[in-house]
Amino acid sequence: MAPPELRRLGPQWSDLVSTTLASLAASRVVERLWAKDFRLWKPHPEEISNRLGWLTLPDDMRAHLAALTRLASETAAHRITDVVLLGMGGSSLGPEVLRQTFGRQKGQPRLWVLDSTVPGWVRTVTHAITPARTLFLVASKSGGTIEVLSLFAHFWHLVARTPGNRGGAQFLVITDPGTGLEQLAHDHRFAHIVHNPPDIGGRYSVLSLFGLVPAALLGLDVRRLLQRAARMAKQCRVSTPPKQNPGLFLGAVLGALAQAGRNKVTLVTSPPLKAFGLWAEQLLAESTGKEETGLIPVAQEPLLAPSAYGTDRFFIYLRLAGAKNATLDRRLQALARAGHPVLTLPLRDCYDLGAEFFRWELATAVAGHLLGIHPFDQPNVQESKDNTQRVLKDLTQRGQLPDQPTWTPRQAATELGSHLQPGTYLSILAYTAPTAPFEAAVQRLRRTLVQQYRITTTFGYGPRYLHSTGQLHKGGPKGGVFLELIDRMTPDLAIPGAPYSFGALAQAQAAGDVSSLHAHGRVVLRLPLGPSPARTVQQLHQAVSPLRRRTRIP
Repeated sequence: MAPPELRRLGPQWSDLVSTTLASLAASRVVERLWAKDFRLWKPHPEEISNRLGWLTLPDDMRAHLAALTRLASETAAHRITDVVLLGMGGSSLGPEVLRQTFGRQKGQPRLWVLDSTVPGWVRTVTHAITPARTLFLVASKSGGTIEVLSLFAHFWHLVARTPGNRGGAQFLVITDPGTGLEQLAHDHRFAHIVHNPPDIGGRYSVLSLFGLVPAALLGLDVRRLLQRAARMAKQCRVSTPPKQNPGLFLGAVLGALAQAGRNKVTLVTSPPLKAFGLWAEQLLAESTGKEETGLIPVAQEPLLAPSAYGTDRFFIYLRLAGAKNATLDRRLQALARAGHPVLTLPLRDCYDLGAEFFRWELATAVAGHLLGIHPFDQPNVQESKDNTQRVLKDLTQRGQLPDQPTWTPRQAATELGSHLQPGTYLSILAYTAPTAPFEAAVQRLRRTLVQQYRITTTFGYGPRYLHSTGQLHKGGPKGGVFLELIDRMTPDLAIPGAPYSFGALAQAQAAGDVSSLHAHGRVVLRLPLGPSPARTVQQLHQAVSPLRRRTRIP
C-alpha cells in the first residue's frame, strides 16, 4: 500500500509518482547516490564528486560537538550579548532559519544574520549591538565574497574605535581551508579559525559548521538537531521499497510534477516554521534553475482560494504539531479537493528541522537527476558578480552609476499588466532594509497580483537573492518578470578602505543584476522606492487594484 502522503496527493498524481519511483528504483538511484556516482547527473565529475560531503554530515559533525560546547561556554564567559553573522547565501540562510524559528534562548546572546549591503540594514545592526560585547562570525566558503569582506571592514573599524574592545578576539571565521579569509583571520589575530569540510557546496552546508556554529551560540541543542538529521539520513538509505525512502519520495514528487508542468513549488508552513522557505528557496532554485528548466520555489506568498491558482502549482505543507494550523489545514484541504497536488510533511517539534534539512537536500539531488541538470553548480551566479565589478570599476573611474530606465508606480502597474499572464512568475527584488510596514505592503501587492492575473509571485531582498534565487532567474525556465525596488541608500555608509560606499555597492549589485537579466532576455522593471518604501509599494498596489478580481477565501 502507498504511504499516506502518496495517497493524499490524489489518484492522478500518485500514479505519476509511483511510476517515477519505480524508474528510480530500476536505475538504482539510491545506491548510486550514496556511492557518490557523479554519472547520476553528468558524464564528468567536476563540481559533483567534490560536492557530496553533505551526505554524511549528520554523523561526521558529531566529532565537533565538544568544541561547539566549549565555544558557547567561552562566549558566555566573555559576557557576549550579541553574535553577528556576516555571510551570504549558503553561509547565512540556514542560520537565519534557526534564528527565526527558535528565537533567542534564555541566557544566550542575540543572533543577528547580516547578509545585506544596503546601508540602512547595516546601520540598523550597528546601532542595535554593543560593539565591545559582540562576537562577529565572518563566514564564507570561498573566502572572497565582496559583501562579507565589506561588512568585515565596517565592523572591524567599529570595534577598533570602541573602548574596552578585545580586537581580533571578538572575531571568528568559518571558511574552507586555504582561503583568503583564513589568511585575513591570521593577519588580524582572530580568536578562532573554523575549517569547514571543503567537499560541501554552500547551499548544502546547513548541517555543517556553517550552520552549527551559529546554532551552538544561539543556545540550541546541536546534538539533538544532528540526531534528527541522522535518523532521516538512515531512512534515506532505504532502496526497497522506494516509497519508504523520505528523500527519494520527495525528490520523485518534485521531479515528476515539474515535468508534468507543476513546477511552482509553493511552500506553506505552520507559523513557527515561516522562515524555512528562505533556505528552501536557495536549495531548489540554485540547484535546479539552469538549462532553461528547474523548480520555482514560492515562499511566504499569501495563501488564497483554489480558483486563484493556475495549473502550474504544487503545494508542500510543513505542518508543525501543536501550532495554530486550523486555518491552514482547511485551506490546504480545499486546494486538494480542487485537484491541486498537496503534500503534507508533519514535524513533531522545531528540532525536526534537522531531519527536513537533510530530506530536502537529498530530494533536490534526486529531482536534479530527473530533470537532467547538475544540482551542485551555479553557472549564472558569477554573471551578476562580474557585472557588479564592472559597474564598480566604472563608478570608481567615472564617478557615476550606469543610466538604467526607471518607472513610476502607475507606469510599472501598466507595464506589468502587459506581461503578466497565467504561467508566468513575478519576482519582486527589494534593495532596501526590511521593515514591518514595507513587508506588509509587499504581501498586499502579491495577494492582489495572484488574484488578478493567476500568476506566481516570489519576493527576495537584494543582494541576498543574488546568492539564492538569482541562478534560477537567469538559467531557469523562461517566463519570469522581475520588479526591482531600489532604496535611495541615504544616509549612506562608508566602507573602510574601499573607494565606494555600501550604498554604491548595493546600487552596483542591483544594476549588475539588471544587466545580466537583460542579457538572458528577461523583462525587468526598476522602481525607485523614494523616501518611504512602504508608501511607494502601496502606490503600486493602488495602481494595480482597480482591475482586481475579488476571490473568496475559504
